[in-house]
Amino acid sequence: MGSAKWQKEGVEYIGPDVYDRPMSDELKTIIDFIRYGASRFAAAGLTFGHGHDNALDEATQLVLHALHLPHDLKPAYGAARLVADEKKAVLDLFERRIRERKPACYLTGEAWFAELLFKCDERALVPRSPIAELIVEGYEPWRNGRPLNRVLDLCTGGGCIAIASAHYLPDALVDGVDISPKALSLANENAERLLVGDRVRFVESNLFAGLEGEVYDLIVTNPPYVTHAEVDALPDEYRHEPENGLRAGHDGLDLVLQILAEAPKHLSEDGFLICEVGESERALVELLPQVPFNWIEFKVGQMGIFQVEREDLLTWHIEIEALAAERRGG
Repeated sequence: MGSAKWQKEGVEYIGPDVYDRPMSDELKTIIDFIRYGASRFAAAGLTFGHGHDNALDEATQLVLHALHLPHDLKPAYGAARLVADEKKAVLDLFERRIRERKPACYLTGEAWFAELLFKCDERALVPRSPIAELIVEGYEPWRNGRPLNRVLDLCTGGGCIAIASAHYLPDALVDGVDISPKALSLANENAERLLVGDRVRFVESNLFAGLEGEVYDLIVTNPPYVTHAEVDALPDEYRHEPENGLRAGHDGLDLVLQILAEAPKHLSEDGFLICEVGESERALVELLPQVPFNWIEFKVGQMGIFQVEREDLLTWHIEIEALAAERRGG
């Protein structure tokens, strides 16, 4: 076979037939390939942030996927040697990750969220919200023992929050809402895959527009919250994701303000909202300093996610609605 080399952005890449070359003979074990992949990814200047935040973890994900091994493989198996076909499968994935700049989860077609394995493709964002930690804990302590009979996942995308909520809240009925038919088709496939289709309903709707009369004990949402400037500057990896799942105005709050304004009429009397705003946290606090948002601390620190009670949203509804109306154009 030929050497299949090419140049891109000043970095030399070696194509899929590299497994035939002497270099590949030097790579023998699972650990060898993980180390090699991490080095190649670092040299190519890849960006990470779709489930993993570093080259080593992402190389591990691709190697284990190519070898059909579990993500929690015991370290002792790191010394296991690969046969020629396995080497080719691993190096093909490495080559695609470097050349296409596609997130690893889109290459494997799978992503872990809240300890559940979801189907993942370009119909929706790669699942990665810290809200997973809340779901595994049954939304405690913010739930404070309240019954959660009905839950709404607004801007559900591929359905990960809705489906995981149904999994960890076995008595709840869960609705997932999104404006994208493509994302909802993926969400329905995931509901069937994870055996919660009898308790999860997906609805095509622009936020609350298609939910007239529906009331929930909890509304949880990870809406678009990235500013125009930030979206325009995102690395190539993010270009594979649906832009309408990211872009949300000059300060990232166009949809968040609409949600805050409309949520009270869809929350039960003792209901509450959990919402992710990421880096737009500061802008939200500056716009609504009087609203008692409870900013949630996670195992790795604060992550731009708040909890707020329905009664507090009602208390400040006039101020919130005025800001939301400005975004709607009056």
